[in-house]
Order: sequence, then structure tokens, then C-alpha cells
Amino acid sequence: MIPRYSRPNMVKIWEPKNRFRIWFEIEAHATDALADLGVVPKSAAEALWAWWATNPTIDVAAIDAIEAVTKHDVIAFLTWVAEQVGDEARFMHQGMTSSDVLDTCLAVQLTQATDLLVADMDALLAAIKTRALEHKFTPTIGRSHGIHAEPVTFGMKLAQAYAEFSRSRSRLVAARAEIATCAISGAVGTFANIDPKVEAHVAAKLGLAVEPVSTQVIPRDRHAMYFAVLGVVASSIERLAIEVRHLQRTEVLEAEEYFSPGQKGSSAMPHKRNPILTENLTGLARMVRSAVTPAMENVALWHERDISHSSVERYIGPDATITLDFALGRLTGVIDKLLIYPERMQKNLDRMGGLVHSQRVLLALTQAGISREDSYRIVQRNAMKVWESDGAESLMELLKADADVAAKMSAEEIEDRFNLDYHFKHIDTIFERVFG
Repeated sequence: MIPRYSRPNMVKIWEPKNRFRIWFEIEAHATDALADLGVVPKSAAEALWAWWATNPTIDVAAIDAIEAVTKHDVIAFLTWVAEQVGDEARFMHQGMTSSDVLDTCLAVQLTQATDLLVADMDALLAAIKTRALEHKFTPTIGRSHGIHAEPVTFGMKLAQAYAEFSRSRSRLVAARAEIATCAISGAVGTFANIDPKVEAHVAAKLGLAVEPVSTQVIPRDRHAMYFAVLGVVASSIERLAIEVRHLQRTEVLEAEEYFSPGQKGSSAMPHKRNPILTENLTGLARMVRSAVTPAMENVALWHERDISHSSVERYIGPDATITLDFALGRLTGVIDKLLIYPERMQKNLDRMGGLVHSQRVLLALTQAGISREDSYRIVQRNAMKVWESDGAESLMELLKADADVAAKMSAEEIEDRFNLDYHFKHIDTIFERVFG
């Protein structure tokens, strides 16, 4: 994580103070439950909450100093809390193991992070929908393999993105549910030294579900699924970013990122207006996806636990969520301010002499009684003349002059196959499917 690609609300989730606050709540709620079960005195739980109510400041530096000696972060934290609370603190952590604290805390942090990501997604979806409706019937060329194919609308391009990110939102919600589990089961997960009711109490207080079998750690298949979802979201971000980048190429220039007053595109060439934001999004997407493979590899831990996953998650938890949060916000801004050029879209549509209507003529010839193979050959031989003339020739006029075509279709019938509106007759249906 670097500040350049971070936003404060997500960063706060991963700051030590928030982590230690969650640790304290886990320990204090567990002590409450232990007191209710008669395992520890009620005064122990009361002492913890009383201290927290009057002096909730966490001295991160002091805890770090203790850890420098103990070489154990949870013990360092417990030692520091005991120094603040006094003798009653000895009843903290009864029957618990460090993973109970660490894994449950990570679950809380990831659910907090996901709540922000879902809100980010809602903002992005709103921006895409606004622009999609604005350009619902703005004609543009559809491309396959980067080559002109048939007409679409710019609104349809954005409707596709909306549908894709809607699926991503659903996946984020599912990933949140997958990761939101609590483990307070003690060493090797047997509950030998702590009652399962403690786990249930802590889970309820923190808004988590209980982990059915925690084997001392929460199984990492949950985390693998979570980070895989973040990777899919990142790939969807890149897909839309690349579309903008292609459309901004000088030879295309159908849309471009907003270029603010005073902005500079190049230190050497004053004329440049570069798609720097969407290029940046491609890079950020790569970084989010880089967390997926380590998360997958974390699933295979030794026996009931090891800590090979720990260092990985200290990286990928903050980095992936912070980066994705920033990327979603950046993409929302790009779409919201995107400069769109319908005139250039029409110019590009017309550039290749009507080639984009070739399929309609092909189908008309088959309907008129010519075999598909012969129809294809007839249309293609005329289309190649247009292609080789770089659009200087007109496909419509060449077809009118072609004896094989003229024998089956009148000039008016040929002209009718070049009607642009024909391609948009089901746009309403598509939008109804996407937006309801």
C-alpha cells in the first residue's frame, strides 16, 4: 500500500489502532461470556470495559516495544492491556489461542473493507447507468478482433459494463458472507479449554457467524474465495478501462478521459492528451490480482495450523482492499466525466463505405434463393473492393452494379439493407433486461 493509491476510510481499517481495538473487543466479549458461564469473575469483564470506557486510547508504540522483547504480537497486546487494567486482566484470554484473536479480527477487518467496496460499487453502477441512459441510442461501431463488425450503441457498451459490475456486486456480498466467521475454539480447535458458547457470544457481538470447524485457524479456503472475488472485480475494472483506452486512441477518438484546465499530457509534447487514469487502472488491477495466487496457496496449511499464511495476509489484506477501493473510485470518476463524441462515432461508422451492413445483404440474398456459400462469395468480392480502397468505394453502389445481386434484389431493397436503425430495434429489450 502506498498513499498515492489509497483513500483514508479504507486505510483506517488496516491501521494498528483499529486492529488493536478489534482485538480488545474480542477479548472483552469473550471475558463477558466466560463470566456468564462462571469461569471467571464478573468483575474481570467489568474491569476491562470500565478501562475502555474511560481511556480507550491505544498506545501502539508501547505495544510494539513489548513485542520487540516477546516476539509475539498477541502476548505483547495482552501484556500492555494488563498494565492498564491491573490484576483483573489476568482473566483475559482464558482457554483461547492467538489465532482466535487474529483470525476473528481479520474477519472483522475484511467485512469492514467489503462494506466500503460494496458502497464503491454502488457509486460506480450509478455513474455507468447515468451515462448508459444518456447514450442509449448513440450509434457507434461494434468491433470484433479490433476490426469494424456491426453497429451498436454507446449506451449498449455501458449497459454491458453495468451488468458485469452488477454481478461483481453480488459476488462481493457473497464474499463478505464467506469471510465473516468467528473462531474462539482454543488450541487445535477442540474447545477443550473454552465453551463453544463463548464463540457464539463473540460472534453475535461482532456480527459474524461461528466457524463450524476451525482447527485452531479459520480454514483458508474462505480467504481464497474472498481474494479471488477481488481479482474478478479488478479484471472487470480493467476491461472497462481498456475500452476507454482504445476509444481514446487518436485514430479512433470516440471517447476520452476528461482533461482538466492546466493538465499536462507530456513533458516533451504539449499536444498530448493521454489516457493516464485508465492506464493506471490497468496497473492497479494487476496488483489486486497478484493477491489471488498467494491466497490460494494459503489454503494448504500443515495439520491443524501453521503460520505460513500469516505474512501473506499481512500484505494482501490491506494492499488488495485498499487498491481496489481506490480503483473503483477512480473508475467512477472516469465514467462520470468521460468525454463522448457522437459525431466521431458516426464518422467512424461511415468510414469503410458501408461494410458494416454486409451481413444484412448476405441474409437477403439467401432469402432471395441464392445458396449461403454463393451469397457469401458475392458479398465478399464486393466488400474486398471497398476494403482495398480504404473505404473510398461504396459497398451499396458496388452491389447495385453487381449483376448477380441485381438479379435478385432491386436498388431499393439493397438500400434498405443499409438502414442503421435496423440494428437498434432491440436496444429497449437489452436495457430492460439490464436496468429493469
